Amino acid sequence: MAEISISIGGGKKIDPKYDIAIIGAGSAGLTAALYAGRARVNHILIEKTPIPGGQIVNTEKVENYPGFPEPVGGFELVDYFRKQAEKFEANIITANVNRLTKNRNGFSIETDEGNILAKAVVIASGASPRKIGIDGEGKFIGRGISFCATCDAALYKGKTVAVIGGGDAAIEEAMFLTKFAQKVYIIHRRDELRATKILQERAFANEKIEFVLSYVPQEVLGDEFVEGIKILSRKDNSIKVLKVDGIFVYIGIIPNTDFIEIDEIKFDDRGFIITDTEMRTNIDGVFAAGDVRSKFLRQVSTAVGDGATAEFAAEKFIE
Repeated sequence: MAEISISIGGGKKIDPKYDIAIIGAGSAGLTAALYAGRARVNHILIEKTPIPGGQIVNTEKVENYPGFPEPVGGFELVDYFRKQAEKFEANIITANVNRLTKNRNGFSIETDEGNILAKAVVIASGASPRKIGIDGEGKFIGRGISFCATCDAALYKGKTVAVIGGGDAAIEEAMFLTKFAQKVYIIHRRDELRATKILQERAFANEKIEFVLSYVPQEVLGDEFVEGIKILSRKDNSIKVLKVDGIFVYIGIIPNTDFIEIDEIKFDDRGFIITDTEMRTNIDGVFAAGDVRSKFLRQVSTAVGDGATAEFAAEKFIE
């Protein structure tokens, strides 16, 4: 493999060899880079989008991150992370990682901007929203189907929308949508929500929200744009159609691991990377942190802890 320099903004040249490469600049990746910068470790943080932060960027309010007694915007919070990491000379580039492979001397990371070699890798590539998988969904993504209320809620001022899901994300985003839409349906496959009780209390008290429980989506209806959604009762198999102008989907996440081409690495039954408590995978020199790894709770606070632990463990591996 040819060794090349990578050019980023301002013509800056990047050495293609590093002790630690961090893939993904969400909460976990930025924390890992902060720790690497403070420790003066030769590292690089690779992020595919110009705006780092991962899924938290699309969250209107974060209410449970320690140190912020008042709600803080997701974009604002992660921007603090970025600025702090850069203060300690975190080495961040924008590039898409296409392949991660193992070689004799460590690991090879193929990106759109060139190839990078590293002795250790911290995978913090996060996860992406899970799609419903029903008729009409593919046709209407971007034409009435969205996975981000913070991004698209303003398009539905005075209109009717449906939120699919019953967890924290679904309820939080449904509450945000009520600032714009005249009516919000929450469609959930079970007869009770999974969201935390405080969120449920707020949602049940909101007059703009109507709950459609024990129903599952069957088909998205419309011509050029979403006009409705067909749903099936899990209790009596009856069908009903809700007339809606938009559909927001929050039914879980899928780990971003397509670029990993290390056959021996272990994943759980949902495709998340298995690690120990020190973020080590079963492959020496490979660590995982944040939403991409198999774990019980996925929050900003847990991602930050993962990132710090993974970088420290990677340092010890290098030493």
